[in-house]
Amino acid sequence: MAKTQESALQLAASAAWSKGAVEPVALDVSGRLALSDFFLILSGRSERNTRAIADGIEEELLSAGIRLLRREGKADGRWILLDFGDLIVHIFHEEERGFYALERLWKDSPVVPLDLPDEPSATSE
Repeated sequence: MAKTQESALQLAASAAWSKGAVEPVALDVSGRLALSDFFLILSGRSERNTRAIADGIEEELLSAGIRLLRREGKADGRWILLDFGDLIVHIFHEEERGFYALERLWKDSPVVPLDLPDEPSATSE
């Protein structure tokens, strides 16, 4: 994994975690998807929480010079997609995550370890 990709993935995961994200999972999809290298999949406990997580990720990556290419679903807050090119972040409301089961669909993709503290530092909603 290239250093900038690793940094973007870790920055996004840390920003999400600090906003109360639940069960973050990073997948290396580079071998199966030509458009992106990594998926970061995580959940929020409410629509307000998923939007706060999205805002935190966008702010953190923008401050690192990583530009958001596309955003979908933020108004609804049930499944927010943030496309940063090599990294695509899927922020689900807990109910939608189980229904769409992206981890199951991409189960052949290697899991990328994330360096996160044991407990989120905040639970912004």
